[in-house]
Amino acid sequence: MLAPKRVFVLLVNVGTENEGIHSVQMAGRNKVLMFESEDDATRYSLLLEAQDFPAPTVEAFPADEIEEFCREAGYECELVETGQLAIPPETNIDTTDWQADGSRRAATSQAQETEAGAMSSDELEAIRRRLEGLL
Repeated sequence: MLAPKRVFVLLVNVGTENEGIHSVQMAGRNKVLMFESEDDATRYSLLLEAQDFPAPTVEAFPADEIEEFCREAGYECELVETGQLAIPPETNIDTTDWQADGSRRAATSQAQETEAGAMSSDELEAIRRRLEGLL
């Protein structure tokens, strides 16, 4: 029997009443990023911290559990493949905006993310400088 595929997601406010999963908002839709690699999830978490976002915790889950959570919450999910460079949006808002029957709460970091194809060369250059600064 094959074990379910494991992915890594970012949790916020771990161990509190406001514990939830990190998401980004793109085109008015909330999206949860599922990382194949723990290192890539940790790198993304560090980029968020560099933007003064509260430090998220990287946690492993079966992919099907995260996909089911997203379906129930009306969120989308996206698999970030190993080595794919995911970059957080420049603007983060710490807010809790979802609750299903009082049984689950998701603290969501939301931001308007510019479509990658619509980024100006100045924005891409700024991102490149920030990433180089982390190395």
